[in-house]
Amino acid sequence: MSSNDIIVSLDIGTSKVRAIIGEVANGAINIVGVGSADSEGIRKGAIVDIDQTVQSIRNAVDHAERMVGIQISDVYVGIQGNHIGLQTNHGVVAVSNEDREIGEEDIERVLQAAKVVALPPEREIIGLVPKQFLVDGLDGISDPRGMIGVRLEVEATVITGAKTATHNLLRCVEKADLHIAGLVLMSLASGQMALTKDERSMGTALVDIGAGSCTLAVFEQGSLVATSTLPIGGEYVTNDISYGLRTQTEQAEKIKLKYGCARVEDAADDQRFKVMRMGSNVEKEFSQVDLANIIEPRMQEIFHLVLQEVRRLGYADKIGGYVLTGGTVAMNGVLPLAQAELESSVRIAVPDYIGVRDPAFTSGVGMIHYASRYMRSRSSGGTAVKKTSSRKASSSAPARPGLFERLKNMFSEFI
Repeated sequence: MSSNDIIVSLDIGTSKVRAIIGEVANGAINIVGVGSADSEGIRKGAIVDIDQTVQSIRNAVDHAERMVGIQISDVYVGIQGNHIGLQTNHGVVAVSNEDREIGEEDIERVLQAAKVVALPPEREIIGLVPKQFLVDGLDGISDPRGMIGVRLEVEATVITGAKTATHNLLRCVEKADLHIAGLVLMSLASGQMALTKDERSMGTALVDIGAGSCTLAVFEQGSLVATSTLPIGGEYVTNDISYGLRTQTEQAEKIKLKYGCARVEDAADDQRFKVMRMGSNVEKEFSQVDLANIIEPRMQEIFHLVLQEVRRLGYADKIGGYVLTGGTVAMNGVLPLAQAELESSVRIAVPDYIGVRDPAFTSGVGMIHYASRYMRSRSSGGTAVKKTSSRKASSSAPARPGLFERLKNMFSEFI
């Protein structure tokens, strides 16, 4: 396999770090390798220990490398969290060509103009996503290249993040001896793959319920219009099981994965299991119904908080449905419970690829889709982040622009 045909996504989550290898051939994507490792050093989606996070990244990448038999040097890194913010901005430039034909340079200049926003010193721009272009007042244009005009405008969503959180994430990846090919907003990438064109246009909330956090992304008129992160997820369910059954957290997680059911009415009383209690050498038997009585209230709370957050964002009446993803929603009974609590149409998004048919892989596979479509087409020039051919740069290599300078311009490729 040629390295030019390979895209690797790195999903650094609270419970797992996942490295997914995608091979691009004739415009089609095949998932050829998946590496997964327990995530250490992450709490509620935030990095709390650099060294442990670095080791988790290395373990996941090594696992993926052994599966495929290649060395991974470049990765697209997913970013999310409650520090992410969205704001709309407008850019205007005059077309520079004498024949008034809009070219790449004009598009680049108008995107740079849209990045001129006032930000607090602790925040920085990590992405820019054009909503539409306008040529001499004509709106609704998705790609103005080759058109004739005098005035070029863009309406764009500026993605900002906290410098501390962003730099710590990138620092961990660099310390794992990996080159960052791009930074991807995970909710944006997941939405491009998990939602249909109609869902993105008519108004849909994508809810990613992970272990430590729940990320909500609202899409309307084809664009991401709001995002929010709630500090609650599958870990809370595990902790409830641990307290309820008086057992170790590790055993509670295994029980949840094997016997967990989100609704009592869907649980089977004849499905029984034994649990070693804390402070005792005696095992006690429980049924799936007992377990569901612990899980259901917490899952109801998660969906209640999601509904509250949608209302707080002001999109309660604009959303036509919900799409669920993330490892927690793979549990039995989640879909009917969500439909009852959210009082709307709900479906679960699962990647349609062998080996990753699990909601937990939606973000990682979505990043590969997003990178292949928006971030690689012009990676050989312009302002795209260039790739290196090996993990560690040679000491004799010429000096390159700073990483964060390159990342600031990266999302200008998303047109």
